[in-house]
Amino acid sequence: MGNYEAISVFDMFKIGVGPSSSHTLGPWRAAQRFIKALEDKQLLQSVISIEVLLYGSLAKTGIGHGTDVAVILGLCGEDPVTFDVNAIGEKISSITQSRKLILNGKHEIDFSPAEDIEFLYTESLPYHPNALSFLAKFSNADSWAETYYSVGGGFVQKEGEESTLADQAELPFPIDTAEELLHWCRKTGMSVAEVVMENENSWRSEAKTREGLLKIWQVMKESIYRGCHAEGYLPGGLQVKRRSADLNKKLIQGKSYSGYESWVQAIKDGGSNFNYILDWVSCFALAVNEVNASFGRVVTAPTNGAAGVIPAVLQYYVCFAGGDTDEKVINFLLTASEVGSIFKKGATISAAMGGCQAEIGVSSAMAAAALTECMGGTQRQALMAAEIAMEHHLGLTCDPIKGLVQIPCIERNTMGAIKAITASQLALQSTPDFAKVSLDGVIKTMWQTALDMNHKYKETADGGLAVNIPISLSEC
Repeated sequence: MGNYEAISVFDMFKIGVGPSSSHTLGPWRAAQRFIKALEDKQLLQSVISIEVLLYGSLAKTGIGHGTDVAVILGLCGEDPVTFDVNAIGEKISSITQSRKLILNGKHEIDFSPAEDIEFLYTESLPYHPNALSFLAKFSNADSWAETYYSVGGGFVQKEGEESTLADQAELPFPIDTAEELLHWCRKTGMSVAEVVMENENSWRSEAKTREGLLKIWQVMKESIYRGCHAEGYLPGGLQVKRRSADLNKKLIQGKSYSGYESWVQAIKDGGSNFNYILDWVSCFALAVNEVNASFGRVVTAPTNGAAGVIPAVLQYYVCFAGGDTDEKVINFLLTASEVGSIFKKGATISAAMGGCQAEIGVSSAMAAAALTECMGGTQRQALMAAEIAMEHHLGLTCDPIKGLVQIPCIERNTMGAIKAITASQLALQSTPDFAKVSLDGVIKTMWQTALDMNHKYKETADGGLAVNIPISLSEC
């Protein structure tokens, strides 16, 4: 089993800024890496100009996804985990007006976003549709360029680099496939979450992993709560009205609360009627993706476009299915991350490579497996739930209207969450012995489907709903 890819739970779940992990978070990280490389070579102070080239899918839907904004913030040395999302507009307009940019907060250069960021709509690089190049020119007339690929879920790979992960760890339980995961569960008698925690211990202490996962959950909770209390319209010109705040108000029925904890109690007090629970799951998912669509802070799970599925299912588990302890939340996230990493290794989590099956489909499979194990299902039932969830997302296209992560993306998160819960219920009532399709089989099928899918349906806004809905932008 020597040659495996070691992916941590914190690679699958990253704290970042919306609206897209591959088109916002990835390019932001790439810009940070380029600046760091300049600093490491002690070249930063002699830079006189930087040009950024965006290729393929990054060019075609880059404006809607804020790719240019993300690159600028990365060049400035800002970090997506800590940068105040409310200050983005002000920072960008200041750079645009002054035509100056301070690289890594240290060295000022002339920079005009309109002239120095080029959208190459008709050019694509062979390795991956999400490519961007940085070209720095120096005072001694030399220049230096690097190309990066944003390969989905905020993962970034530099051209010529073998692995996306700098610190390959020796894991006690190397896993590339669902069958290998099952092998370790059988051999040790451990749950999926326990196997994953043992692997995480190769990177850091268990206490640190637990602390990090609770921080991930904290950001998820904040994005749900913030979305459920934010009214108005989403940016980008489609004039999409936020829905989660109105739905929250309707469902909460005038109960008073002050903050997340008492809000959750008010939700629980509302009962367990099927329609009531269904509406809340939709509300949670809508909330996260409305925050994501407005350059808010969310957790890439495993991507930003699909950031609402796992929080919505986890919030459902907390509110309606007894998942209200730290231990249960941690186990949920551990199991979900492992399923996501198996999809990343065997197929893709990038819509530009595989359409929306790679984003909503994968997040739904992750949530289904996690919920199943947390609800007392066996390891095989958990993987069966993941298989069921993905099987019914196969072939799902990515066709965002005007290249924005809004229509159909926001509603799709509600569907992914509901499908995850249904898949979990089905698996819990089933015997895996009689299942005809394995998780590895469905992952292989998903990848073949991705390869066969027309490029129009891979986050280019060149096909599907993106070309059939006559909407005029009131602003850009």
